[in-house]
Amino acid sequence: MKKVVLIFVLSTILASCGAEPKNNAAALEKPNIIFIYLDDLGYGDVSAYGATELSTPNMDFLANNGRKFTNGYATSATCTPSRYALLTGQYPWRNRNAKILPGTAPLLIDTAQVTLPKMLRKHGYETAVIGKWHLGLGLGNVNWNEHISPGPNEVGFDYSFIMAATQDRVPTVYIKDGDVYNLDVNDPIKIDYEKNFPGEPTGENSPHLLKMKGDPQHNRTIVNGVPRIGHMKGGQSARWIDENMADDFLKEVQTYIKTKKDKPFFLYYGFQQPHVPRTPHPRFVGATGMGPRGDVIAEADWCIGELIKTLEQESLLENTLIFLSSDNGPVLDDGYVDDAIEKLGDHTPTGKLRGGKYSLYEAGTRVPFVTYWKGTIEPGTSDAIISQMDWLSSLSSMMGEEKPKLDSENHMNLLLGKINEGREDVVLEATSRTAYRHGDWVLIPPYPGPKMFLTKGIETGNGDEYQLYNLAKDVSQKNNLAEKMPEKRDEMMERFLTIVGDAYENTSRLRFD
Repeated sequence: MKKVVLIFVLSTILASCGAEPKNNAAALEKPNIIFIYLDDLGYGDVSAYGATELSTPNMDFLANNGRKFTNGYATSATCTPSRYALLTGQYPWRNRNAKILPGTAPLLIDTAQVTLPKMLRKHGYETAVIGKWHLGLGLGNVNWNEHISPGPNEVGFDYSFIMAATQDRVPTVYIKDGDVYNLDVNDPIKIDYEKNFPGEPTGENSPHLLKMKGDPQHNRTIVNGVPRIGHMKGGQSARWIDENMADDFLKEVQTYIKTKKDKPFFLYYGFQQPHVPRTPHPRFVGATGMGPRGDVIAEADWCIGELIKTLEQESLLENTLIFLSSDNGPVLDDGYVDDAIEKLGDHTPTGKLRGGKYSLYEAGTRVPFVTYWKGTIEPGTSDAIISQMDWLSSLSSMMGEEKPKLDSENHMNLLLGKINEGREDVVLEATSRTAYRHGDWVLIPPYPGPKMFLTKGIETGNGDEYQLYNLAKDVSQKNNLAEKMPEKRDEMMERFLTIVGDAYENTSRLRFD
């Protein structure tokens, strides 16, 4: 019997919606499933989505030979909330702790919650997460020199090889199945996000040690010449080398595939690119002429190509479903001096969309979203609305399960390219604020706070007035119709409140520092 492989490539991650027959995938064999989830990759960063100054041949291969979604959404314009929704099938704003987490945060997902890997493991899958995690570890007071629990292994993953949070935060070590990888017990790790350890160099007190400059937030402990968020002491043998990180995760992925190829497996492959600090391997330095940000996108694209080659070599690519997406939209200046703006040239990471990472406008959450399955999905483009949050219910349907009682919707047939009907609506979130899309319309309610992140050059979406846009006619959100169409505005607000309830009142009173 021929083995089927499903690969979900997340550069924002696929969101699937739309009513579908209950037995939509009942006849399919259990596929291997791979999520490839990029970090801060924008809608306009992929040449298949219109980029002309940046080449992404391997992402393009998936998009041009599979189903390319033009209205695919991450739930949130920041990392942790999107990852939470992806694995739990729930809107992140329902969990008040689902915000950008420090490296010392406790595990965000309750070990009793339904999760995507738990569901698949129940159906005989081996499950693994390799790469970026950023969903918290332990109970809030982690001893990094002992076994760390709970973590990925307690929410459904049989194997985990991760970084705890982000590349710009301590601890700068890999964690394998709950233990710091390559740790020397005679050089214990200490972490403190409030104060430095005596004698430890920081970007602030030892700028001569830097190869990359950071802003005041990214100016603490120096690792490999890069200042980080937070303070760290010890663990020298366990610290990663930033330029090798993409290779390290890729090798783990390739090894996992080769050792698990005779069993159905689910692999969540969390890329760190193009999140800061952008540290391409020397092989990719200068590859794009756009500086480190462009070069790490080229590096990530190469990694995807190597993954595809591995599947081909192991005879696993045939009948393979690939999802390509990102956790949120793009940002250029995000804490380090790396020429991301100066060397951008004519490239537009957001494409025609407004906003970016951290923003309630479209570029915050609308991301590249692709499904590829050789011989099964016919090439084409879909404008249906879909969310990464829907993967859980869609895959549950493929396993023959009833739809879980979650925010996730079953849109497996949409993901497979069999229909073009998706979600009716979706709530979008950025920095604890929410907006609402229904059909072609999107509503951003009034919120206090700055209209622009001055240091990042990104509009927040905050404002004193309602904002209403028809995305079919105005994808760049230039023409606010809220005052011209009060009935439509009020209808949208009523629909929005039936979903979010008190969550809107709570967030509408928040103010930014």
